[in-house]
Amino acid sequence: MKKLPLQNPTFRYLEKSFKEWLDILRYAPSTVYYMPLHVRELLFYLEQQGIRHPRELDTHHIHAHYAQLKERSHEKRAGGLSSGHLAKHGQALKKFAEYLRKVGRLELPALQLDKESDTPKITYLTEGEVKALFEASTTSPAKLRVPGAVQAALQSRDRAMLAVYYGCGLRRQEGVMLDVGDIDFDRSLLHVRKGKNYKERFVPMSKASREYLQTYVYDHRAELLKGSKTDALFISYNRYQRMQGQSLFARLKRLAYQTENAEIVEKDIGLHTLRHSIATHLLAAGMKLESIRRFLGHGSLESTQVYTHLAGVEERKPQPFHHIPQYETIQLAEDEQYV
Repeated sequence: MKKLPLQNPTFRYLEKSFKEWLDILRYAPSTVYYMPLHVRELLFYLEQQGIRHPRELDTHHIHAHYAQLKERSHEKRAGGLSSGHLAKHGQALKKFAEYLRKVGRLELPALQLDKESDTPKITYLTEGEVKALFEASTTSPAKLRVPGAVQAALQSRDRAMLAVYYGCGLRRQEGVMLDVGDIDFDRSLLHVRKGKNYKERFVPMSKASREYLQTYVYDHRAELLKGSKTDALFISYNRYQRMQGQSLFARLKRLAYQTENAEIVEKDIGLHTLRHSIATHLLAAGMKLESIRRFLGHGSLESTQVYTHLAGVEERKPQPFHHIPQYETIQLAEDEQYV
């Protein structure tokens, strides 16, 4: 909803001030960017209701706006907003109410939105579906007219993308910001320099992930760079610069269609789906929740426990992990270097 026009200068200032408040509190860049956009939808709704000043705002306005969101159709596909999207709106509305209280603009009680908004539906892929994505990266659409070397580079980049987001379980922006220098092939580690809440961590790579990344970095990345200078791991074809999350997401969707698997295509998958998938598969294979927490970079075990419901299993004795040929079970060391 970037294009929603706010006519009220007070509301425009309020949105800007809320964004600055988030930035001062050192929230993640993605949060600083997206939360104000969600709040803009609330402010636009208030304008349509004839409300002209923040002091006229009450919790029933927010609840009415949220109820309207639940009935609204999706702009880019059939159906309504997903539970995950509604959850993000709910989080933004709660944070906005907190902002209004803490800066002394308005005394709003803590919001109590529908419980479903706090528990977004999590989509994940089966091990067979992940394998299908890797296999799809070895084929190219018939209509793609690029030189053979470029085609091979794009396919290798796709496998590297799957290795980062599935094999290493990175968040969307963590993968976007990876530089070649962040990969330690000798120790099989990825250095996430700025994760969620500005936390850094080292993530272990399996043998297969390391091989996919080595092949891309040493054999194909230069073909996409065309002599340009950048440290970015993922290079955009024709632009010769760092790929952004939307472009990586588009590549993932392309792979999904290339599988010709209706179940994969019908799933509402994104880069974070790969992260959910590896966590679910590791748990099903018997890895301890605490190890998965450190692997994913979760701040608390509560965030990781959701996967016990997805996997439908409790922690158990480790079993072989064969979701991709030659993929061994990821072993996490117990020392602090992986935190």
